[in-house]
Amino acid sequence: MSAPPRISDAEWQVMEAVWGRHDVAAGEIAAEVGPPNDWSEATVKTMLARLVKKGALRFRQDGKRYLYSPAVPREACVRSEARDFRERMFGGRTSPLLAWFVRESPLSDSEIEQLRALLDEKRTDSGDDSGASA
Repeated sequence: MSAPPRISDAEWQVMEAVWGRHDVAAGEIAAEVGPPNDWSEATVKTMLARLVKKGALRFRQDGKRYLYSPAVPREACVRSEARDFRERMFGGRTSPLLAWFVRESPLSDSEIEQLRALLDEKRTDSGDDSGASA
């Protein structure tokens, strides 16, 4: 499978309105994302057309309406954006990325425990029980 298309921040908001749904009318999408962003229906329809051209959305015509469905899963786009971010900001290295987020983010005790559990799971998956840090 090829990499998902690059999606701008504005287009991401449109995709969020479509992901998890099937055959969503352009008017419904415009009503959902237009008002909070002060976008006209025409602006949203332009973004929909761009997303179709990029291969992020597909559409079918139902009379005079266009119904949209995601052509790429949200998870694939998140994975691609996260990899790009890690590459741009941290030279592709994961440890400094995680360290930055941990230092800069407010975390509850529960979230800290979840992170510890994930790291322990990762250590077990990699077969490294030596306790050495990366």
